[in-house]
Amino acid sequence: MGDNQGVGTPEDQALKGKHRAMWGMGDYPAVERTVIPGLGATLVEALGVRAGERVLDVAAGAGNAAIPAALRGADVVASDLSPALLDAGRAAADERGATLEWQEADAEALPYDDDGFDVVMSCVGVMFAPHHGPAADELVRVCAPGGRIGLISWTPQGFIGQMFATMKPFAPPPPPGAQPPPLWGSEDHVRELFGDRVADLRLERRTVRVEAFAAPEDFRDLFKEAYGPTIVAYGFNAEDPERVAALDAELADLARRYDHGGDDGVVMEWEYLLVTGTVR
Repeated sequence: MGDNQGVGTPEDQALKGKHRAMWGMGDYPAVERTVIPGLGATLVEALGVRAGERVLDVAAGAGNAAIPAALRGADVVASDLSPALLDAGRAAADERGATLEWQEADAEALPYDDDGFDVVMSCVGVMFAPHHGPAADELVRVCAPGGRIGLISWTPQGFIGQMFATMKPFAPPPPPGAQPPPLWGSEDHVRELFGDRVADLRLERRTVRVEAFAAPEDFRDLFKEAYGPTIVAYGFNAEDPERVAALDAELADLARRYDHGGDDGVVMEWEYLLVTGTVR
């Protein structure tokens, strides 16, 4: 469990501005569509979202989980720090015939009443909020007693966790107090964050199969061009061609190590932690 850790201070607002800009870079919705198109629906299924339930998707991105929940007939609010992602989500919802609300919101300071939702969820979203304690506090606060919380987060040991480890030497130093996103994929960390406030806590490691790339370099090139954190790492080294080339090689090598060797291209299993529980 955490305190407010300076949420709302000028320094925090500057940090959130950087996060907002980062997730507006490139084309994260294209990354979602390419590598994890069904992951949000997996979370909605695990939570058993039903018609008529009030659902909040925190750090919803372009609606990977929010839209499947709305298509089940739930009353859904999709919140995210990035207006660009919300705009992409609105377009995707219109295309799929889903009706839901889209609202700009900080996962560490949600603009919603206590106990306002039957289900609060996040699919590889809230893990990127820099201060984990306040984010966990907010997930619990806005969920009604007896309501369900559900999360999917990349694990530290899995592919995306290792991608962040690979990029770390090339990335700008994190601001004081910010925590690594893949920590949300650690069972002990999640238990510590929620404490005794969430009952029936289930933590299950699963993998999602990724077969979108013909070669390891194709993975690297998509993330280099479309994924905000990777774009930031490349930008930080833009004046040093040798470091750019080294990052190019290391990201391609990472995909090569995880490739199971399919007949028609790269086949990878990306590990995530599925968390579900009931608010006391």
